[in-house]
Amino acid sequence: MKIWIATGGTGGHVFPALSVAAELVARGHRVIISRDGRVRKMVSDGAPRGAKIVAVWASGVGAKSRAKQIIALFKIAVSAAWLTVRFLFSRPNRVVAFGGYSSVPVVFAAHVWKIPTFLHEQNAAIGRANKFALRWVKTLMTSFPTVDGIPQNSHVRIVYTGLPVRHEFLEMAGAPLPNESKILVTGGSLGAQILDDVVPAALLQMKNKKIFITHQTRPENVARLQKIYAENKIRANVLSFIHDMAGAIAGADLVIGRSGASTVVELETIGRPAILVPLNINPDQAANAASFARMGGGFAIPQEKFTPRWLAATLTELFDNPMRLEKMAKKSLVENDAVKIIADEITK
Repeated sequence: MKIWIATGGTGGHVFPALSVAAELVARGHRVIISRDGRVRKMVSDGAPRGAKIVAVWASGVGAKSRAKQIIALFKIAVSAAWLTVRFLFSRPNRVVAFGGYSSVPVVFAAHVWKIPTFLHEQNAAIGRANKFALRWVKTLMTSFPTVDGIPQNSHVRIVYTGLPVRHEFLEMAGAPLPNESKILVTGGSLGAQILDDVVPAALLQMKNKKIFITHQTRPENVARLQKIYAENKIRANVLSFIHDMAGAIAGADLVIGRSGASTVVELETIGRPAILVPLNINPDQAANAASFARMGGGFAIPQEKFTPRWLAATLTELFDNPMRLEKMAKKSLVENDAVKIIADEITK
């Protein structure tokens, strides 16, 4: 079977797509992966051997400038026309889109030729690109059990599959808490200024000196945070990049971070309690954090309420009652078999 996998313009769209691509190649299917210029190296480095890579001319439409929005829409329209012609001569048996604007023209072309098409939504609230493309698909696969924002008049079939993660996270699934008062702070690849400001201030208010903190931040903040922790005799490891994120999460008793879909699902895969602070301009992150909190795995705290006083009180309560952390860890754990479920759904 020939299967076309469309990725988006960020790692959150690309890595799940590559995991599914590798599974499909291993099953003997022919796989084509389309990507835009923003993730060229990411896809080239991670694509499974045997998969063909195709570039799509597209970019995000979320730019504030009206001129840039018009250019982005023009790129998508041109790519949709080109792919429609391409599919006339070389038609895939299935199309799987993992969101993002660069997947929209692929979904449109598949709709023209009535190719069975599957759309995957990584967040607990449907994104703009996927919401637009939803009219052309019959199956929506989701990372979370419920997804906000799906139009009520939509006749799409919804399948809860989970979100594919890398093998190292699956290998750490269900690892016991270290019970060593270890906290991991991660704001993603660019760090998060509010975490850099609030977390050290909260630790200064606490009497618990046994806490060891691993704090990932942006490069320009490393020296400042190292100085704060050292001067106040707080045990800490401050770094700008974590190469082994699975190991870092598994080695923590509690994680403090943003709530992108990948982060939340990685926490669920390993089973770690967390304090999640959604990016306040991103409704997707708020929905992801709320989903995690409803399970009992942790807290979803709005950025404006994430204060040193609140955090100090919350951390004191949690680390004075380690059994509560254990219960939260168990509630956060979700079996992740997303790659197999998605591959089965596509090929059945």
